[in-house]
Formats: sequence, C-alpha cells, structure tokens
Amino acid sequence: MITRRELLASAGAAVAVAGLASIAGPAAAQAKKTVVLASMGPVTGNWDPTSHTTLGQSNFEKFVFSHLTRCQMEEGKVPELEPDLAVSWQLIDANTLEFKLRDGVKFHDGKDFGAEDVKATMEYASNPERPAASFYPGRVDVEVVDRLTVRLSTAKYGYPASAYWFISSFLPILSAKDVADPATLQKRPNGTNAFKYVETVGDRSMLAANDAYYGGRPKIDEIVYAYVPDANTRLLGLMNGEYQIAERLEPEQYATLAGNDAIVGHRGLSTENKYLHFRCNKAPFDDPRIRLAACHAIDREQILMLMGDAASATSCFISPMKFGFKDIETYPKYDPEECQRLLAEAGFPNGEGLPPLEYITSIGFYPKTKEYGEIITAMMAEQGFNVQLTVLEPAAWEQAIYRAADGQGQGHMCDVGWMTGSPEPDLVLRPNWHSKAALITGVNDPEIDAVLDEERGAATPEERLKILQEKVFPLMAQKSPSFSLFSAVNFHGAAKGLQGAYYFPNGPIDLSKADLV
Repeated sequence: MITRRELLASAGAAVAVAGLASIAGPAAAQAKKTVVLASMGPVTGNWDPTSHTTLGQSNFEKFVFSHLTRCQMEEGKVPELEPDLAVSWQLIDANTLEFKLRDGVKFHDGKDFGAEDVKATMEYASNPERPAASFYPGRVDVEVVDRLTVRLSTAKYGYPASAYWFISSFLPILSAKDVADPATLQKRPNGTNAFKYVETVGDRSMLAANDAYYGGRPKIDEIVYAYVPDANTRLLGLMNGEYQIAERLEPEQYATLAGNDAIVGHRGLSTENKYLHFRCNKAPFDDPRIRLAACHAIDREQILMLMGDAASATSCFISPMKFGFKDIETYPKYDPEECQRLLAEAGFPNGEGLPPLEYITSIGFYPKTKEYGEIITAMMAEQGFNVQLTVLEPAAWEQAIYRAADGQGQGHMCDVGWMTGSPEPDLVLRPNWHSKAALITGVNDPEIDAVLDEERGAATPEERLKILQEKVFPLMAQKSPSFSLFSAVNFHGAAKGLQGAYYFPNGPIDLSKADLV
C-alpha cells in the first residue's frame, strides 16, 4: 500500500521535475523529445571517471563516454565483444594487444578522436594512484603506431595483455587534452558518446543529443537524469507520466506494472552479486574463523524467499554473467553447529566475549536491504553475535562504507553490491579482495593475493578459467572475507512509448537508438 507520506514525496518530486521545464523553457520542453530518468544514484559532479567507483555516477557517465568495445552480455551466452571506438583488435603476442580505431569520431568539445586519446586514458587511469585503478589489471604502456592504431603493452609489468580484452568494453575513453589538464577534466564530462552534458541543477543533470555522434544523431533530444532515492517515488512518477524510465524497482513494484498498459517492465540478471562484506582489518573479523562462523549463522534460503524474483541463488564470488563463474561446493552453508564450533575454537563460546557489531546497509538503492538486514541480524543474534543494524540513505551509506578517519571504515559489516559492465572477473575480485585495492573489506591476505595474481597472469583464457574455479574461489570460500548472499536481478520500468532502449546488465541504459513515439 502507498502511504500518504509517499504520495506527498511523489508530489514533491513532481514539483521538482516541473521546475525543470522552467530551466529548459516551456516551448522547448514541449517541442523536444525528453526522457526523464528517475535514478537511484546521485551525480556527484566529479567528472573524472578514474576518480571513483560509484555506480550512480558510472551509469550517468555511460551516456557521455564511449569505450573501445561494447559487450552486450546475455544470461547463458558466452560474452562477445563488438566494435565501438575500436573497429578491430588482436593479440600480437602475449604482452601486446593492438586496437584499430574508428575514424571520423569527435569529442563533444570538437576535438578529433585518435590514438593519443587512448594512450592518455589508459596510462593515466591505470596509474595505481588513481582511485579507480583497481578496475585495471595493472599498469600499461601504450604505443601510438599511427593516428588510428594503438598497441597496449604489459611486458614491463609481468602479466599478459589479454587481461585488457574484456576491460576494453568497460573503461571510458577521455580526451588527451583533458587528461593533460586535471582542472578541465573535473570541470565537465567530455566524451564521444550519443549525449552531451549540459548542466546540473540540484539533483537533476541534463544531457542533450550529440549531433555529431558517429552512430547517428539520437532521436531523443534530451535526457534529464533525476536523483530520486525512494523507490516508491520512482514508481509513482513513472505511473503518472513524470518519468519515462525508473531504475531499480522493487520486485513487487515490477509485478504491479504487468497490469498497466502504459508501462513496460524490464527484468534481467545483473553482473552484480550482493555481499555481506566483513571489515577484515578490524576485530573480531580479522580472524577468518569468526568470519566463517558468521557465514554459517546465515540461512540464505530465507533471504532468497524474501527477495523472490529479485535474486538468484549463487555460491560464488562473482555473478553468472562473469567469465569464470562456477558454484563452489565448499561455499559456507547454513550450519549452526559449525558456527558454534568455530566460535569456541576462536575463544568465544556461544559468542561470549564478542564485541558489539555494527552492520551498515542502505535503503532506497537496492531492493529489500533493510528487510533482509533484519533477518541476518536476527539469525546472527541466535548464534551469540550482538549486531546492531544501521540503515542509511544512499549518500550517507556510500560515505560510511568507504570513508573513515581511522582508515578502517565505519562498522564491522557492510551490505554492498559490485556492478561492473564487463565479463571481466577482476573488475570484482581485485577491488574487493586484493590487499592493494580492498577499500571496503580491508583484507590483507598473502594467499588470496597470490592466487589473484596467478589467475591474472595466466597465459591463456583456458588456464585462467581453471585457476579461478579450482584455486581462487575455493580459497576465498575458505577465508570468507565476504559472504555472497545472491546474484542480483535488475528491474526497470519504462513508458510504453519509449522504444529501442537497451538495458546493460550492470545498470546503465543505452538510449542512442531509442525513440519516444
């Protein structure tokens, strides 16, 4: 049932969107084809894509920045790359990957795109000092062969160039001119994709069609990316026509759209798993026995029953949409007796002597986080864990999980997803569990580092697959720096008149070929 408070919230959103017409002008608002997208993530105004790993910001950037390749992942199918800024690519040798680039592409500021932009982007973003460097397999050198040919070389850094094969569909290409001037880079996003950035006013960011887009001018004239953190408000705005797209609907909300002739729902398995991350650099979870005990205290079947169509069962650290996925037989299962055995072995029989624990989760960003957070808290309490659930709005939650004066992060456990737009498993594995990049878990385990480095350095995809499935995932199940709760399913709602939209399994939406009819 929708409450009076929620209706008032929706009315407030309507006023906000109505205010947009005054920004663009009444005549323009009526004459142009405008898609108002109710998003679950704020746009921060930090326009350097290498400076963050924030999903909402990355979804917005996808409208503006292009990539060397595209990868339209589908459940049950082997992922394949398609041309984007690159028209072809090949491995020259074990440490050299060559890309032939598309001619006639321009950045939004009018600069011609070419090999120097790929070189500047790759070498800048793979610098370990960049916050998003964990998305790269490591440093890379880029040779400009000619204006439209580049060769990525990893010879100096001790891993194969094939590690960049799938990454090429995920990392946005910047202008070399912008990379050379950080102040300009942070001032506005300047890409080559179908929509240009116009401005941000409050919680709404405006985009306009790129007349010079190499794929042809979009039929949509403008996009309004509106930050609407409450899922009920997103749904109400969609139903009353304020928004043409609503992200991250709850499963019950998605079900209600089946009887609405004016709205079309979209459901798809995502590249994201939802995790219970342990702060491995903070007692008591610096002891893997306590982490394993917590995992054995949790009955994931109850969570799956609660989530319904919004979750898919998994016993792996990556989504089934990722290269290397395999359910691990040794993954921790609900086992209260084993939980108690581990607690006693670690010196905390029945949980006695354990410190109070804080479990950080969000509300309005992911479906049912508060509800299953309460289930997890209750199940852990049954085994002697004293857990307090802290529920935060998305902006505060993001700040809590990443930033803290003590360098360890707030709380002891965090509910976090990790959504990346490539089949590449290292986009998940290294940022979360390699000691050089694990911002949330804080894990620093030489054995985990060793197997992650081994799979990254495999000479062939077949060898890499074997290492992932036979070494990486079993070892991580044994160490349990995090507990994978389920693979997430995305729900979107869209106006029936919006046709031709493509929904990436990592969250972004491609409107370059869409139309409002």
